[in-house]
Formats: sequence, structure tokens, C-alpha cells
Amino acid sequence: MSLYSCLWGLIFCLKGVAVMPISERAVMGKTMMVLTLTVRVLHDAVSFIAFSFLDILDLVLCFAFKAVDLIVEAEWKPCYCTSAKEAITSSGKILVSEQGESKIVSLTSTKLRLEEISDTLYARTSLVSEISKSTVNELKRIKVEGKSSTVTVQPSEKMKKGTIRSTFTVNSTIVEMLQGKIGGQHSHPISRWSDCDCKFCTSWTTSSKETLFVRAEGPKEKGKGDVLFIHGFISSSAFWTETLFPNFSHAAKSTYRLFAIDLLGFGRSPKPADSLYTLKDHLDMIERSVLEPYEVKSFHIVAHSLGCILALALAVKHPDSVKSLTLLAPPYYKVPKGVLATQHVMRQVAPRRVWPLITFGASIACWYEHISRAICLVICKNHRLWLFLTKLVTRNRIKTFLIEGFFCHTHNAAWHTLHNIICGTGSKLEGYLDSIRDHLKCDVNIFHGKNDELIPVECSYNVQQKVPRARVKVIENEDHITIVVNRQKAFARELEEIWNRSSG
Repeated sequence: MSLYSCLWGLIFCLKGVAVMPISERAVMGKTMMVLTLTVRVLHDAVSFIAFSFLDILDLVLCFAFKAVDLIVEAEWKPCYCTSAKEAITSSGKILVSEQGESKIVSLTSTKLRLEEISDTLYARTSLVSEISKSTVNELKRIKVEGKSSTVTVQPSEKMKKGTIRSTFTVNSTIVEMLQGKIGGQHSHPISRWSDCDCKFCTSWTTSSKETLFVRAEGPKEKGKGDVLFIHGFISSSAFWTETLFPNFSHAAKSTYRLFAIDLLGFGRSPKPADSLYTLKDHLDMIERSVLEPYEVKSFHIVAHSLGCILALALAVKHPDSVKSLTLLAPPYYKVPKGVLATQHVMRQVAPRRVWPLITFGASIACWYEHISRAICLVICKNHRLWLFLTKLVTRNRIKTFLIEGFFCHTHNAAWHTLHNIICGTGSKLEGYLDSIRDHLKCDVNIFHGKNDELIPVECSYNVQQKVPRARVKVIENEDHITIVVNRQKAFARELEEIWNRSSG
């Protein structure tokens, strides 16, 4: 429940009577308006102070981590605080940014390869700078509007002829990462000093094949169909295997092959320190780990949160193979015209507000590279300790699979996945949905918790507006996580109905 909802509830409780005279109603209405405005101003003020402090703290931690990296790893590691600068790498790859779209361009003798990188990785202004800039822009706009009645601006000859020169920039952090990756110099392919090196987190290093961790259940031979489960951000396959898998009927388990994966960088899957965790990286690993080795030709997809983006991209890439799409809390935000999609999505997902708490956490994870690394150092590197303490305090009365999924990742994986998948695909999702509407015949079903404070319910309705045949079901009294965890039996039955209907 949000702070505003609590305020409204308190006000109505203080009324004490069901019917009030018109004069008293007017006074009460004005009182509510004043209180609401007061709370909003206080919330904005606290948010400004808190995030201004975090801006400074992140800068301090930047130098602190660089110093420790130099001492422990004998290397001064780059970060995204470095300003963008014009450059070309000796590895044959450059990062170009033109009109808000950022791509890694690989120049070889045979092909030109593009891997998209979100500009939100290196274009994150501090709160004070952003407010100052917006204030200056507003003053300039007012000044221009004041002169517009008497002054007519003539377009330049260059603008008339369309000969405006494009500007290409390169972020040095990505350049340095690529120089090591493409040049074959894997400086830290396995883990860094701030990452956990336990057997669970590094189990992938003992495998001869670099593929995702896959939990497969169902008939050994190909059955009626296959189902791919894709978890959300900082989660794992346990989100499905500990909730839905035990609750599927015997008929479903004997009919469908069920595949739940740990995404690249999460759970027991590979966590390469030199990866940029692009959309292509994630899709390639899913194909290499599930679709190809298990010879999956026709399948259903069930995805949650960030996983919905990968599900849509996978469906567009394999249009004739996907039978149904089941999306839980898809993060699809409409982007206004003239607004940079990546920056808009970042501000929707992480609006830099202290309330609700889940939004505060998302804002820290998205805006502050070094604070989020410090948090990973405390909780992820020491996840076994936190797991032990949780079991000790709760006396083993709760399942800890959500905690395990939340803790078992690296900062590099979480940071790049958050920006390159959630923010970086802001301009792509509309095209994906258009393709699903026009070229795919698969069944589309969307579920969303009404109390979801991380991704608003409007996102699901936005998807339905793009794909009218999509069915949207809003679950009362459930949020971003409990939409599955609190109703696993009911949701398992709903999924079976969807698969049976789509397979008929």
C-alpha cells in the first residue's frame, strides 16, 4: 500500500460519520487537498535530499573501489563514471551513439555486427544537475516564447539541405571491456574480488560447456509440447521450480517438457565478468542451452517481469515456434514522441523516490553503479551467511528460494542486464508487439498483481492496446512477487488451461 493510500484511509477514518453537511464536506475536501499536497512536497523534499546524498556517496565509492581494485587485482578497472569521448578501439570494435541509439559496431573483413548497448549505462546525470538543467531549459523556453511573437527564426542552409553532421561518441569503459574480450585477454572471466566464489555461484566453471543452468522436468521423449520458463530480474529458476512445478497435474507433467532456466549472470548459470549482458547475449544463451540441445521446435513461454522482454524478443525471432505467450507484469512503458526511449524507461522504473521502498531500491540499483556494487559486496558475496541467519531467525519456517535467487548474482551481471535489457529495449518493445500482433498467431495472456508497486498495472494494459487479442487478468491483493508465490496452485491450473487451449 502506498503512502498516499495510507493518508487517504486515515482521513476517511477520521470522518467518524457517513453523512456530513455540505459546508463540512467542503472544509474536509480542502483539508484533504492541503494534506495531500503537504505530504507530496515533503516526500519530494526528502527524496531530493536522500538522492543528492547518494550522488555524493556514489562518487566517493567510485574512488574507493578503484583503489581496492588496483590493490587486489593489480588493475585500475574502468567504470561508467568516465565521460564519453571520441575513440576507436584497436580491437576493431567501437561504440557509437547517434540520436539516442547506442550500438557496438564490430568491423571485420566479412561482416558488420551490431550489439545494442543502452546509453543509460553512461548517461546518468546527478539529481542536482538534472534539476538545474531542467530549470535553465524552462527559463530559456519562457524567454523564447516571449520573443516568438516578434521574431521569426529562419532555418539555416545546412538545415534546409539536410546536411547536419551526426556526432558519434564512444564510452571508454565499454571500449576497455571490449579490448579485453575481443582481444582474447580475459582479465577476469570468472569472478572479481567483490563477487562470491562459493561452489554454488561458480559451479558453471567446472562444466566443459558454457551454457545456462536448466531445470528440466517431464517426459524424456517429445510430448505434446514444451514450455520455457524465464524468470525476472535478480531471480532464478527456483521462482518456478519451487512454486509451479510441484503443483502441475500429473497429466501436465506427462504431457509437457518443462524447462526453467537461470538467466546469464544469475543463479547457477555462467557469470562472465567480461560480458556486457546484451539482449543478444541472453537470447543466444537461451537458444544454445534449451532450444538446440533439447531440439525444441514448438513451445510455450511463461515469463515474469524482465523475462517478458526476453520472451517477446524470442517470440519474434521464432515466430513459427511459439504457441502461447504468458506474461506476468511486463515492463512495457509507452514512450512519448520526441523523448529518448532508454532514458524515459529508466525514469519510469527508477524515479528516484524514497517511497514505496521497492521503488527506492530500484532507483538505487539503476542510478548508482558503485552503491549497488557495495550492496552486492555485502549481500551477494556473503549470501551463505544471510541465508543461515534467515533460517536461524525464522527457525526454518519459510522457504528461502526467493532469498537464494535474490542473492546469487554478480554486480556486473545485474548492472548490465538492468540497463541493456529493461532500459535498452525501450525503443524495441513497440516493434516486437507490432510483430506479435501482425505476424504471430500465438495465444497471449497477461497477469498482473493489482498491488504491484514496481511495475504499474498500466503496463499490462499498454501491451493489450498494442496486441488487442491479449487477455489481461489483474489479480486482487497480489503484488510483483505474490502474483505467483501466493497463488501457485491456481496459477498452475490457469497455465494448463492456456496450454491445452493453444495446443488444440
